[in-house]
This record gives sequence, C-alpha cells and structure tokens, in this order.
Amino acid sequence: MTQPRIALDVFSDYVCPFCYLEMPELDALAERFDGRVTIRWRAFELRPAPQPTLDPDGDYLRDTWERAVYPMAAERGMTLRLPRLQPRSRLAHEAAAWAEDQAAHYPGVGDAMRRALFRGFFEESLDLADPQALARLADQLSLDGSALHRALKHGVHRQAVLDDQRAARDLGIQGVPALRFCVDGEHAGVLEGAQPRRQLFLAMERLLDAVG
Repeated sequence: MTQPRIALDVFSDYVCPFCYLEMPELDALAERFDGRVTIRWRAFELRPAPQPTLDPDGDYLRDTWERAVYPMAAERGMTLRLPRLQPRSRLAHEAAAWAEDQAAHYPGVGDAMRRALFRGFFEESLDLADPQALARLADQLSLDGSALHRALKHGVHRQAVLDDQRAARDLGIQGVPALRFCVDGEHAGVLEGAQPRRQLFLAMERLLDAVG
C-alpha cells in the first residue's frame, strides 16, 4: 500500500490539557482525509528534570483552567478535571513508545495507550511518573504490564523520547501542541497551539492542492 504523501507530526505532552483537547480535532482530520495523511505522535516533555514542575494548587494552573481549559473542553464535548498532581511525563512518553512497538502484534494499542494516558491524567489524576501505575494501565489494555515495567526500568525507549525532543528543538518548537506538516518527507510548516478542525482542514486542503 502506498504511503500518503502528507504526514502530520503531533508534538505533545501528556500533562498538557490542550494536547488532550486537540485529539477530537485530529480524529476528525484523520476521518476526513483518510488515506491521504499519516498522523504521527511525537514526544515533547514540557518540564524535563531538573526543571521544576508546576504547583497543582497554584494560581497559574487554576487561572489557566478557568480561562481557557474548561471553556474549550465544553466546546469540544470533553470532560477534564484539574489534576491533583503535576508529575514529570517522560515515563508516560516511554510507555506510549512501548505500546507502539506492541502494535505489530496488537493493532491499535498505540492509540489506545495514548488515549488512556491522557484520560487517566485529566480525568483521574493518574500519576504519569509512577512505573507501577503505568504497568497497571497496560494491564487494563490487555497488554503485558510486567513487560512495560521492565522496559521503563531499563530505559528501553528513552532514546526515542529524547530524539523526538531534539527534533522539536531543531524545529524551534517550544510549546505544545505543535503540529508539523511534511510533504514527501520535507518540512511544510508548523501550526502551534490547539487548532480548530476547520483550520486543520484548510491546511490539509492547501497541501493537497499543492501536491496535485
């Protein structure tokens, strides 16, 4: 099967509510342009060590959620709750990469893990930095949680996460979500921030017109 000429790299972080809120828009894009675009999720840790994480009870988060997160969630028909903790997210990215590796034998589990990580954090305050919690999540998806726990312990997918982070830095990306379009493997532009589906559709239509 011929690969689509257009690819969309979605740089995101599991502690970013706007990345979660972009999922239905990306789902709509994938449905509208089925077979004409490949969507690839890429890791971007907003606050890697030793950078401090945000205060879960601080004014910054509460103000941001009241001003922007809750209204966008209502608009997009999603349920989000301000998490009770603000963990580092590198292990969650490694868990997602591990799940993608399982997709050869269990189709769709990469996407299922991504959604479970977002939903777990923003609906149930899942500790994304806890290897045992991530292993239990894998078990709930009918995957081998013990195998995931071992992979996290030995950093099997750590380099892949760091490579994504480096790619984002080379592109000048400093925040997420960041949506990078490629045509035939060549950079074709970046949209920054959570985009409405009409903007995503317009970008795709322009690229499709350009490639004929």
